[in-house]
Amino acid sequence: MSKVDIVVPCYRYGCFLPQCIGSILDQSMPDFRVLIIDDASPDDSAKVARRIARSDPRVSVIAHKTNRGHIATYNEGIDWATAPYFLSLSADDFLAPGALRRAVAIMDARPGVVLTYGASIDVLNGDPVPELDDAANPDWIVRPGRDFIRETCDTIRNNVPTPTAIVRTDVQKRIGGYLPELYHSGDMEMWMRFAAYGDVAYTPAVQAFYRLHGNNMSTGIYRRVTEDYLQRKGAFDAFFQRHGHRLEDAAGLKRLAYRRLGDAAFWTGAAQALRGNRAIGRELRTFAGKLNPDTRFWPPFGHLRHLNRADRKVMATLSDLMRRAWQP
Repeated sequence: MSKVDIVVPCYRYGCFLPQCIGSILDQSMPDFRVLIIDDASPDDSAKVARRIARSDPRVSVIAHKTNRGHIATYNEGIDWATAPYFLSLSADDFLAPGALRRAVAIMDARPGVVLTYGASIDVLNGDPVPELDDAANPDWIVRPGRDFIRETCDTIRNNVPTPTAIVRTDVQKRIGGYLPELYHSGDMEMWMRFAAYGDVAYTPAVQAFYRLHGNNMSTGIYRRVTEDYLQRKGAFDAFFQRHGHRLEDAAGLKRLAYRRLGDAAFWTGAAQALRGNRAIGRELRTFAGKLNPDTRFWPPFGHLRHLNRADRKVMATLSDLMRRAWQP
């Protein structure tokens, strides 16, 4: 029986499949299975996948005749998995050397750990890939799942680089698959779900590479920014409704998430309005007022300290205000 089952969802990523699968086959821990699921790609992804599978018996392929969407494809991979540990790795991403061995070692040693993740490196398409050593004994930080959930509520973002997330399969089966309605924020909700059922382990060692390319870069950003906030709220709603009973302070954590999300939406709305996107600015301010009614009366200045490089963000906002004030 394999130690790790890895599903590789693929749609129009045939050109990336050889590097993705190669990074798995080159792992120092060879005890794994790989399932490539091609979701009716219009390119040669299925052909490439089958060619790779013929070269290694650990690799198999399912090719959909019609497109089912990424959520259904992810869940199909979850249903397939039977090994103790599981990873879903997008076909355009790839693993760092030693990633599987490191994650398996900590989960073998700490049965309470249900989710492991590590650092990732963004790689622009065509750029050289940094060479990394297969570190023998990386440092791991293991913390209770509640602490991880609180961090997610406080930062209101997905803090887990998805290609690095290796989990316990039995827990994955227990908590279920991805929710169709969370097509943009499903990962964030899923990692909170895991954390409600056990400990979370993080290593600063690089576990994977996330590829940046045209097909995954944001488009239509001004309209999508509102949808991003709605999707993140949906992730918190779904998590607390279905799994909040496992947390002693679920109500307090949900209030924290709502307050942070409302405050962030207020400032994003203000920035959009200053840039001339007034309709989106109004949408976000209305959204903010529902989550944190205080934002209807005064700006949430306290939120600025939670921002990355808040000084630059504040200066950019003030610059916009001054520029508009001096315009004729």
